[in-house]
Amino acid sequence: MRILTGLQPSGKLHIGNYFGAMQPAVHLQDQGDAFYFIADYHAMTSMTDADTLRANIQDLAIDFLACGLDPDKATIFRQSDIPEVNELAWILSTVCPMGLLERAHSYKDKVAKGLDANHALFAYPTLMAADILLYDAELVPVGKDQKQHLEMTRDLAGKINDRFGDNTLTIPEVQIKENTAVVPGLDGQKMSKSYHNTIPLTGGKKAIRKAIMRIVTDSTPVEDPKPTEGSTVIALYKLFADESQLQQMIDDHEAGGFGYGDFKQRVFDVYWEHFAHVREKREELENNLDYVNQVIARGAEKARAESTKVLDRVRKAVGLR
Repeated sequence: MRILTGLQPSGKLHIGNYFGAMQPAVHLQDQGDAFYFIADYHAMTSMTDADTLRANIQDLAIDFLACGLDPDKATIFRQSDIPEVNELAWILSTVCPMGLLERAHSYKDKVAKGLDANHALFAYPTLMAADILLYDAELVPVGKDQKQHLEMTRDLAGKINDRFGDNTLTIPEVQIKENTAVVPGLDGQKMSKSYHNTIPLTGGKKAIRKAIMRIVTDSTPVEDPKPTEGSTVIALYKLFADESQLQQMIDDHEAGGFGYGDFKQRVFDVYWEHFAHVREKREELENNLDYVNQVIARGAEKARAESTKVLDRVRKAVGLR
């Protein structure tokens, strides 16, 4: 089974990225032929500083490896190292209705937040479809917010197959890990860099503790019981705590006598312990960037070999060869 997913190097990774995409992707490397890419072309829709983009690409490669990606089991590469992706995106665009792109939630949301309504942002789903279809991906693990884009990918692949032959492109299945697909941010909304409500995946102890202490809560006095329904503190704690720890947290909310500062400290403690191995591995990789670059280069070589096979097949089917 060919598995594929990607992450944008658009800034420092947060735990929403980890639980929504990276952790499921790493787990799947033992279940099939896994291809994971750094979506640097996509990042250009929101980033304009070249030095920052370069740094983010390197950081994301390090994070993938620190979180458990094994180069002997999975292929990791940069999107921009595979020029074939742009040709396939163009071919897909010839069967892509304008209405399909106009209905994209991501495009409408980003424009509403002030991003320029440029062609790259509008055509994002077509390039994302090419990212997936170029490697005959059969399974694509993504966050819940990407479900619509995967439906568009399947739609475009179906249109190509209907027009040029049933076996021209492989139609992928989507996998969404429902219980962690949407991780709440500090304010209870979906965790997102756009909302400035994130908890970083790695970083200094004091800075991350300070971030966690900013979790939005109500003004219930220390001595009174605290509401558990819709609690952002409990939702975040649940990501890291075992069943007994979680039940104790709930019991203490209901009993009263504990302040939110105490509960937030518990969130920080389980968070810090959970990612100890990631911080250790990341420090090791930061001191061995040659190895990181070699892994990415080898991944690009393998990915390009696979992409060439698929694109040659598509070219023949559509009449370009």
